Amino acid sequence: MPKKSAGILPFRRRANCLEVLLLHPGGPFWAKKDLGAWSIAKGEYEESEEPFQAALREFFEETGNRPAGPFLPLSERQQPGGKLVIAWAAESDWDPASLVSNTFRMEWPTGSGRIKEFPEVDRAEWFEISEAVRRIHPGQKGFLVELREKLGEERL
Repeated sequence: MPKKSAGILPFRRRANCLEVLLLHPGGPFWAKKDLGAWSIAKGEYEESEEPFQAALREFFEETGNRPAGPFLPLSERQQPGGKLVIAWAAESDWDPASLVSNTFRMEWPTGSGRIKEFPEVDRAEWFEISEAVRRIHPGQKGFLVELREKLGEERL
């Protein structure tokens, strides 16, 4: 059975443009990657867990913020690696400067025997939808297309 993740995609309108909030993963692997590296706030959940509750939990763990509804359900999407991701969009105006992410530990540099701690998310940023399409992980672009369509926005 494929792994499953649930997430939240905040959006807002600024100067008649649709913007979405994306997160950049922390840690040494992602440090110099940009285009195609950004993501919605999401995380894995167990079969026994309600996906929407997992999405809210993950958003808080990765940003330190608790999004308010109403929430717009988006279609589940299969990622290139096989993981299934389900998401909800929510209108927001959260300030990325208040980002507080949980952390993870890993051996770095690999083979050194030293364990270092890294933030799960090192940056959060609002992007106009056309720029977000360039920045987001390719397997998540469908969420942006669907959000734009559901909100009746013009083409990407």
